[in-house]
Amino acid sequence: MKDITKYQGVIPAFYACYDKEGNISTDGVRALTRHLIAKGVKGVYVGGSSGECIYQHPDERKAVLEAVMSEAKGKLTVIAHVACNNTADSVALAAHAEACGVDAIAAIPPIYFHLPVHAIADYWNAMSAAAPHTEFVIYNIPQLAGTALTMPLLDEMLKNPNVIAVKNSSMPTQDIQMFKDEGIRARGEDGFAVFNGPDEQFVCGLAMGADGGIGGTYAVMPELYLKMYALMGRGETARARELQYEADRIIYKMCEAHGNLYAVQKEILKRMYGLDLGGVRAPLPNLAAGDEPVVLESIAMIEAAVKKAAAL
Repeated sequence: MKDITKYQGVIPAFYACYDKEGNISTDGVRALTRHLIAKGVKGVYVGGSSGECIYQHPDERKAVLEAVMSEAKGKLTVIAHVACNNTADSVALAAHAEACGVDAIAAIPPIYFHLPVHAIADYWNAMSAAAPHTEFVIYNIPQLAGTALTMPLLDEMLKNPNVIAVKNSSMPTQDIQMFKDEGIRARGEDGFAVFNGPDEQFVCGLAMGADGGIGGTYAVMPELYLKMYALMGRGETARARELQYEADRIIYKMCEAHGNLYAVQKEILKRMYGLDLGGVRAPLPNLAAGDEPVVLESIAMIEAAVKKAAAL
């Protein structure tokens, strides 16, 4: 029986960290890791969308993971997203992640070409075979990857005993229920996890059976998601919903900027905590001159919402 307790909770998607020249900043990576440990989150999801993985060389992604692991040291569950758009690089990152001692590896399906089920399964299983002692998380994000996780594909992947979870970032919340139900059928009641992906539906995802969440806005306001998770665990749905509304308003406010959402969030972390994580890598747009009011208003909203969460 697999132990899924290490996947139950709030797991921020880790942000890419750059220096002034736009190179990977391992100092920034370590500082952000320490910050998230101090905030009390369950773990981190490294090298995914928030980590700008598709714009980074595999060697850069290895350096990021090594820096995270140097600070995590058993204090965090670490899931390393290892997918590249070719099998060879993905396999190399999977083997490296296992050597680093991560809790699990994860992967989106290959993007651009639409592949048949057996080819996607071969791609994922090749990564898993390169990390045979590490659990595997399927990352379902059809709106960006262009391929959705289907029940036949999930059933094929559940033949692999290392498959432990689905990170579900599709918008329909019923997908969480269906994937969880199928995983329980194959693994037992406590042998398979599903993560809620869309931050705007964290409470809904938990209500539909998600074990926790992995999200791109968690790192900028972890207090809200930690409190939502605790409230839902106590059955206090109405209070959890109040905080979901607060988080959603903040997300919508941050998305008003001309710069990319992750550029906004890194600027917020810099101003609130002194974390200098750089900007975002082109072609993602950095903050524009007129984005200052959005940043300031977002900070004020976060601070007010955190106070509200503490009082609930």
